[in-house]
Amino acid sequence: MHSKSLNTVIVALISLASTAIAAESNSGTSVKPRLATNEVENQIALDREANPLYESRLLSPLQDWQNGVADKTGFNWSLDYTSVLMEMDGSAGEDNAGSGIVRLFGFWDLVDRGGPNKGSLNWKIENRHAYTDVAVKDLGFESGYVGLFEAPFSDQQTRLTNLYWKQYFADGNATVVAGFLDPTDYLDIYLMASPWTGFNNFVFSTGSAAMDLPNDATLGAALGGLVSEKVYVHAGIADANSDPTDPLEGFDTFTNESDYFSWLEFGHIPGLDQIYFDNTHLTLWHIDERANGSPGGWGLNASWQRWIDDKWLPFVRGGYTEDSGSLLEKSLTAGFGYQPVPMRGVIGLGFNWGKPNPVSFADTDAQYTTELFWRYQLTRELAITPSIQYIKNPALNVQQENLWAFGLRMRIAI
Repeated sequence: MHSKSLNTVIVALISLASTAIAAESNSGTSVKPRLATNEVENQIALDREANPLYESRLLSPLQDWQNGVADKTGFNWSLDYTSVLMEMDGSAGEDNAGSGIVRLFGFWDLVDRGGPNKGSLNWKIENRHAYTDVAVKDLGFESGYVGLFEAPFSDQQTRLTNLYWKQYFADGNATVVAGFLDPTDYLDIYLMASPWTGFNNFVFSTGSAAMDLPNDATLGAALGGLVSEKVYVHAGIADANSDPTDPLEGFDTFTNESDYFSWLEFGHIPGLDQIYFDNTHLTLWHIDERANGSPGGWGLNASWQRWIDDKWLPFVRGGYTEDSGSLLEKSLTAGFGYQPVPMRGVIGLGFNWGKPNPVSFADTDAQYTTELFWRYQLTRELAITPSIQYIKNPALNVQQENLWAFGLRMRIAI
């Protein structure tokens, strides 16, 4: 069964590769990638600029209506459904999992619409559900690995993820956000971090698994902008005790329990329009001890990535944590992304060395993780992403030196 899964994923990757390479010579598009993290406005822009293999017209009337409403009123919205199936070889527990997430999200430009200093209300409502006894998010620990696969794909059910105001100022060179937000939309950003369009494994995402992040729906605020032509600074603070299934409780926990996650980031970029894919930065963060007893701590994360010839994205990232409840104490990652045809698909290959945090996982050895994925845009609405992961020395599975994880992600967006 496991060898069959491996063969299926390999065949899928090879098939996508041959299709994309064949299409490359015929593609005359000059669209540049605007890939980013899962921030609402960026996700909608990314979906609108997709350059699919097949140009389906099935939903064109709905899309034309959406665009018309946006042009007239500034109200932009989208609906997507993402499904993830995974299977493990060598797991200490359950060896398969499946989860799905439906999201309704958008932004409404209400101030200076079309101008550089626009202000908008941003929102996102989700339902996260599992098809199996174990959700995809929990399959890593089931297998004996200190890590998460597709971190959002839990069985949390209905929740509020975003409800915040976003205001540009200084001719669009600075931004402030406040409300219920996801800190991972703003700190330690790089092109391949999104669990919807990038890597499966959390070590290749925000914080490199060496950052003790709060829930990805927390009451807080962030401010950032350019301090020179090529240097930016941003900082933020958020409730460390947030519960996205009961968002109104966040007003009480923010003011009364007063346990916070805060960060400060310095970055160098060629220009503001390249912040997501040509970026070097250092992030300092701190988290208080929380009401549930999770320890406080602090850490440093660093990231370097470069966009080369509109195709290649090499990256090197790492993090260090002192105390806290992070998964890893030390993490070092290197890899690259490759885009054969602009906005049609991305190949990602990453390598990680990670030492589990002794506060949470005493007397454990370092783990080694490799992931290869291919995200391919079949139609404007449909993208599929097969992936393969190899994990050496899973810290909590002393019976196995090697784990294999096979994944398939499908996202439909309208």
